[in-house]
Amino acid sequence: MWRFLLLLSLCCLCLTAETSPPSYKIAVVGLVHAHAWGRLRAMVQGKSAKLVGVAEPNAELLAEAKKAGVPDDLLFSDYSKMLDQTKPDIVWAFVENNRHLEIARVCAPRHISLIFEKPLASTYADAKQMQSLAAKYNIRIMTNYQMAWWPTNYAAKNAADHGEIGQVYRLRGIVGHGGPGSNGVRNKYFFDWLTDPEKNGAGALMDFGCYNALWSIWYLGMPTSVYATAQHLRPERFPKVEDSATLVFTYPHASAVFEASWDLPRSFQDLEVFGLSSDSGAPEQAPGSLYMTQAGVEFRKGKETKQLTVASLAEEESEPVAYMVSRIKADKPIEGLTAIEINVDVIHLIDLSKESIKTGRAVPVSEKERGTK
Repeated sequence: MWRFLLLLSLCCLCLTAETSPPSYKIAVVGLVHAHAWGRLRAMVQGKSAKLVGVAEPNAELLAEAKKAGVPDDLLFSDYSKMLDQTKPDIVWAFVENNRHLEIARVCAPRHISLIFEKPLASTYADAKQMQSLAAKYNIRIMTNYQMAWWPTNYAAKNAADHGEIGQVYRLRGIVGHGGPGSNGVRNKYFFDWLTDPEKNGAGALMDFGCYNALWSIWYLGMPTSVYATAQHLRPERFPKVEDSATLVFTYPHASAVFEASWDLPRSFQDLEVFGLSSDSGAPEQAPGSLYMTQAGVEFRKGKETKQLTVASLAEEESEPVAYMVSRIKADKPIEGLTAIEINVDVIHLIDLSKESIKTGRAVPVSEKERGTK
């Protein structure tokens, strides 16, 4: 009998664990960023955190949120009122880039941790202030990138870190697509601010150059100089911002060349990593290369070409909300590609790129700035 009761107790415990609601609360501030629509339905389901509110002053966008499954009683027009009423642990903001600091100023004193869509901020000055707020109020600020949750991204980095292609000396990457659309309610407000140099911080340079800068810092640290160019290939479509940018980051023993574009025939988020041969000339020290996309990682060395085995990420490292919750539970900081430290440096490189575009010259990065890595 006691065995039956023990088994029954264990079953009840398992059932409770599987059906108990999440212990953390999340709220959404803003819906003008089109990435919101790919995330809302998952938040409504509330696997990792319970959705307690969605705030947006635009009635059209609130109506779209309702279509995405957000109940009426969770919709707010005033985000400060929503925060006071619902008291979330986490806010995921889908607002204009130049409003990220504003949201941080409101949420940090309330001890609410934050997720922002990339980039961290529209300017380096704003990013530094956000970093200070995070430290002062002991909150986590995470910058969300699509590639941060790709197993292939980590498979490539792991191979490079273990010397499988030799010493990494060159990165080459292209990130972009055919440009933002403006059709429909969910896109038109996104297009309006994304093509505004103040609200976005730039055009394609900011939108996709932040991926480029992040990769460069992740693999090689801060460069010694930044050189960038920008083009207005479709001024009739994008009259106020560049739609194509090229970035060159120079290092003492390496270089990185990247493209960020709204003029591509299809979507790209591709990275190539090149190794340098050893002076020993031994066959096992021959240089190799890696070509990473979301779909896989191609490894080449000499005549050998193969696809690397890509391991799945742990559940708590496979999507933004689960990762944030895991960090809060474990009382650990946000680390890696989404951490605030590396993303402050990303915005610094974008600001230096804008300076280079303006002056037509390479801009040096001081030893003090490079010493942060």
